[in-house]
Amino acid sequence: MRDKFKHVYGPVASRRLGRSLGIDLIPYKTCSYDCIYCQLGRTTNKTVERFEYVPAHDVLEELREKLSRGVPCDYISLAGCGEPTLHSSIGELIEGIKRLTKVPVAVLTNSSLLYLSEVQEALMKSDLVIPSLDAGDEDMFQYVNRPHKDISFQHMVNGIIDFTKKFSGRVWLEVFLISGVTGMIPETKKIAAWAEKIGADMVQINTVDRPAAEDFACAVERKQMEKLATLFSGVVEIIGAAEKNKTSDKSLRDATDADIINLLVRRPSTISGICAGLALHPHEATKKIQHLVEEGLVTTVRADHDLFYKTAGGQI
Repeated sequence: MRDKFKHVYGPVASRRLGRSLGIDLIPYKTCSYDCIYCQLGRTTNKTVERFEYVPAHDVLEELREKLSRGVPCDYISLAGCGEPTLHSSIGELIEGIKRLTKVPVAVLTNSSLLYLSEVQEALMKSDLVIPSLDAGDEDMFQYVNRPHKDISFQHMVNGIIDFTKKFSGRVWLEVFLISGVTGMIPETKKIAAWAEKIGADMVQINTVDRPAAEDFACAVERKQMEKLATLFSGVVEIIGAAEKNKTSDKSLRDATDADIINLLVRRPSTISGICAGLALHPHEATKKIQHLVEEGLVTTVRADHDLFYKTAGGQI
């Protein structure tokens, strides 16, 4: 079922980046955190060891092939199934992408390794970095992110501050809020105080909208999100659901079952999300999904009144 694209997937319908062509640099659920809200489930390899998990040359060759097909996208995003800054050649990869295309490069990071000078240097040639800040102190950091034992809250948050001062591109700080946990005024105020010190170009507050690793990680209601947004200074955006956007009239007729599988293993999606990402007509996407479900390759899960599709067993 898997085709030649092992590391490049999508485009996906991103709530922040429009149509985002993803690059996955890390094996499934290899991460420095084990966040309670992760849409991919529990971390199976919690680590801070940086090395070339997949060959940079292979990734760039895949991207070259994908771009040659004329796939329209707004960003090329380094994200995927684990923490991308764990890849020791991420800087080389960003430079390679820049040689292949003028599409801007975004790096989505959990911020855990931004205190390392080599990680900061590696990200300098990207266009946009989206670091996460999910807690305002050590105790909440341990509860929400469940980090590797070598990562402290202070190291992590100081790393974001230091990187943001040095970086010439754009920084959008993602703050992920959870109902009954960080989605309350006292906890959000702590995060907002750190966000002010970080001084990102924008703060984007987000909440759960896909099945989470833990059942108790639930979404903050919209009205509460609007109230919490007022606690932040500067430009603040509440992330909405881009998957509900109108599907493009232009359909990628060569989108395969493998394209859908490669998307779902990294990003559980609704039918509308699959359509928006891969530019499939709803009828075509539904037929393909129905076939994959019947073959036992894809399964369903309900969350917040939506039906999400994900790969059976979590990975392929």
